[in-house]
Formats: sequence, structure tokens, C-alpha cells
Amino acid sequence: MLVVLPITIFAFLINFLFQTLTRLLEPIRNLIEIPLVKAEWLISLIALASVVLLFFVIGLIVQTSFGQKFIRSLEERFLGPLPFYNVIRETIQQFFGKNKMPFSEVVAVDVFSNGTRMIGFISDSLEDDRYAIFVPTGPNPTNGFIFIVEKDQLEHLNVRPEDAMRTIIGVGTGSSDLFNKVVRKAES
Repeated sequence: MLVVLPITIFAFLINFLFQTLTRLLEPIRNLIEIPLVKAEWLISLIALASVVLLFFVIGLIVQTSFGQKFIRSLEERFLGPLPFYNVIRETIQQFFGKNKMPFSEVVAVDVFSNGTRMIGFISDSLEDDRYAIFVPTGPNPTNGFIFIVEKDQLEHLNVRPEDAMRTIIGVGTGSSDLFNKVVRKAES
């Protein structure tokens, strides 16, 4: 839902703008002396170009200091109180690289101290030399477990989070590549 909802809202917004502009440009069809099909195609093309131009101009305005202040004020007053707005905004910012990935370091964690390793991500470090580790479940990595483990239960892996997620989604396919890249076992 967090991925599909922003895309759906964006698609509905573009469709709404396109349909509105098409209706506004409809009287132009009577002025153009070309066949009906070509006139409708031309109006649709003009409406699409207008939508693209509108987004381009908004992008230029938002890059100015006035535009940034305006957007911040708009978010605080009107958009912030809306349900799910902040979650959607943060998801979009993370998707486009504006926010730091929460799971930037991949580890092999021995959660039960019995030699069994799980692929996980450091989500936080605690003051007493312990770590909060998120261990996603395959093939759906949005589910998983959060473990608080000691430093010596971790092996840091020299892999990108995307590669680790690919292995988790693939239900273990590619694990040999991940576990061949152990950087260091944390000292106790």
C-alpha cells in the first residue's frame, strides 16, 4: 500500500488535470477546420503538453527559496493533518533518495547463539553495545522480526542492501555471494 498509494494518487492527479484541460480546450475544436479525429488528437496533445509544462513550472518554482517556504507552509497548515500524508511523503522521499535508507548496513546475525545465521539489517545501535537488527522474511521482506543482539553475534557483510534484499526475496538464492563477503566479526 505504501508503494502503490503514492503512485495511484499521482496517476489520478495527472488524469484529473488532463481531463480538465481537455474539457477546457474543447471549444478550440470548433475553430480548427480539420477532421474530428485529428482535432481530438490535437486537443489531447495540447492538454498533455500543458500538464507537463505545469509540472515543469511547479518544479522551477519549488527550487526557489520562496517556493520552498510556500510548500513548507502548505504542508504544515493543510497537508500535514491529513491521514497518511506524512507516511506517503516520507516513502516518496526515500524512494527518490532524499532520505537516508534506514537499513544501510547488512549483517549476518546469529540470533540464537547456535551457529545459525540470518541475513539482517542494523536498524539502530543501543548505548550498551547492543544492536537492533531487522531480519526480513522471504519472499515478502516487508514482514520480519526485530532482534536486540550483542555485538559479538554480528558479522558485517560487504554487500549492498539491494543485493541482500534480492537474496531474501529470492528465498536464499545468491546466499553464497553474500556470505563470501564477510567484512569482520564484531569484537566482544
